[in-house]
Amino acid sequence: MALMVMVGCKKPYNPDVIDAPNSYLVVEGVINSGSDSTIIKLNRTVKLSNSTSVSPVADALVTVEGDDNSSRPLGTAGNGIYFFPGLNLDVTHKYRLKIKTSNNKEYASEFVPVINSPAIDSVTYKVKSDGVDINLNTHSSDNIRYYRWEYDETWVHTSDYESDFKSNGDTVLLRDIVNDNIYVCWKNHSSNVISLGSSAKLAQDVISDLLLIFISRHDDKLRHRYSILVRQYALSKEAYSFWQNLKKNTEQLGSIFDAQPSQINGNIHSLTDANEPVIGYISAGSYTTKRIYVDQSTLPPWLDPLNDGCELKPYMYFYFDKDGNGPVNQVDQYINFHKATGELQIPTSKLPGPGDPGYYGSTPSCVDCTLTGTNKKPAFWQDR
Repeated sequence: MALMVMVGCKKPYNPDVIDAPNSYLVVEGVINSGSDSTIIKLNRTVKLSNSTSVSPVADALVTVEGDDNSSRPLGTAGNGIYFFPGLNLDVTHKYRLKIKTSNNKEYASEFVPVINSPAIDSVTYKVKSDGVDINLNTHSSDNIRYYRWEYDETWVHTSDYESDFKSNGDTVLLRDIVNDNIYVCWKNHSSNVISLGSSAKLAQDVISDLLLIFISRHDDKLRHRYSILVRQYALSKEAYSFWQNLKKNTEQLGSIFDAQPSQINGNIHSLTDANEPVIGYISAGSYTTKRIYVDQSTLPPWLDPLNDGCELKPYMYFYFDKDGNGPVNQVDQYINFHKATGELQIPTSKLPGPGDPGYYGSTPSCVDCTLTGTNKKPAFWQDR
């Protein structure tokens, strides 16, 4: 009875801040001081109950302004993305971002100094009993002290079965393995966590063996060949505090011991309405990168047998069921004319036997790696 009363008394709690129809500007990006592109993303916040999670801001005028009265307009790539190929800024000056939306609202960040990142000393991996740690080492002689990192992961992914044949809907043909490979692909993933580090409490500006990511021994990333590209940004103390607060509000809320949600104050403000919140922090500077590879051959024999329900089935041209009914043309039904049966199969290899008895086949998810990756080798990829 007590349990029923406790459960029955539970009611959903929707505070006004969640249901409010507010649409605040969100600014993402860094003013790149070097020859690399500056990319700024503009979006607006949406309610948690909305079916869409992204609301890009189109047709805005975005410029990078210097305290030397310089001004550089950014081009648009659509979908709320604005860019400039290479600003090559004078590092002795400060810069800000200026935004004017299509409804004539104006926003601007504070002027910030150019802080260029030092080189990354090394990105290393450490083999553990349950997986691999990816660690980073860096240092600075310019007393930077505050850092942020992003990374892009790429790894080789193979399907369960290699297909030597394909169907054109009418007949089975020999597959062009060079131009129509669906066995070896590359998958990608970009960091979706905030990685920060500081040496402010240390005698020297050194970051040693900072853990960027842990990869489980059971992860497909370690099955063949894995690569990670790390980008390092140098931050001011104020920028570090912003990112630290953002991390607490987005990644460390969930237990009674975590910090309570708090207002995220950035350095971007509305020039039209001083009371309108704007989300984001603009920094200026160039980043540095470092890439490493991890080969399965350098790891312990961890590979688990694939347990994804995939299996090869024989499909014969002439087939009689257990009651002697037939012949049923399985190849036509399940491979060539799958649209009629709703059971698509991709032929992999020929059945053994005299003549042309048929083919082995399996479902696309077990044969076609392009469903989850790309069969085009990345330009940067280095084979063993």
